[in-house]
Amino acid sequence: MNATEIIVIVVAGIFVGFINTLSGGGSVISLSLMLLLGLPAGIANGTNRVSIFFQTLSSVGSFTRQKMFNNMRPVWLSIPATAGAILGAWLAVDVSTRVIEVAMAIAMVCMLFFLFYKPSEWLREKPSMLSEPLKWWQLAIFFIVGFYGGFIQVGVGYFLLMALVLGVGYDLVRANAVKNLIVFFYAIFALLVFIIDGKVNYLYGFILSGGSMIGALIASYLAVKKGAVFIRAVILLSVVLTLLQITGLINFAALLKHFL
Repeated sequence: MNATEIIVIVVAGIFVGFINTLSGGGSVISLSLMLLLGLPAGIANGTNRVSIFFQTLSSVGSFTRQKMFNNMRPVWLSIPATAGAILGAWLAVDVSTRVIEVAMAIAMVCMLFFLFYKPSEWLREKPSMLSEPLKWWQLAIFFIVGFYGGFIQVGVGYFLLMALVLGVGYDLVRANAVKNLIVFFYAIFALLVFIIDGKVNYLYGFILSGGSMIGALIASYLAVKKGAVFIRAVILLSVVLTLLQITGLINFAALLKHFL
């Protein structure tokens, strides 16, 4: 590995950490880069989990300092999501690139629908929902989303935001903080599955993590200071960029190749 590759991985990590913290889909960049560097799809998927763990560790620390967690509800939501993620990661150790692409396409279409369907629903908290005990169907939703996160990870932030805003009642700012906490919890166990199966390149993973932690810190600060409108704008931008990648109008791998 030369100096240019290290710089490209760190810079890509900053963008990935920023996008993943505020929305989701940043892994399309990191996975494209890992594949470009010659890693098989399964190892690229596992290596990306190293970055996910450290970026969420960074963002959760920042959100905690900004007092975005005020009760145990996020922890209870993390339990079924973590259980689903462990199962998903166990099945994903040999996932193909094509499966990742299809999963990304589905995630983007769903997110676009919910962003434009009653957009005001994303901007305000629903105290009546948050005051009620969690129901079995809410826990089931987070198990399913966790399974997807463990299996692919790409775009899971979109599904978590949808579940937290529409299914639990958070406004977009607090939902974004809780999303990062949930991903942090299940990322620990999902990463362990890939480590046990030998599907992690630690050198690439730690270098990518250095950049992603910087991006996560910047994003978590801006999320609280700028509010829901800013977060929604970032989500829209990341969805559009991911769709352009999926449809072939933009090829992140080709763009990154120019710098390697």
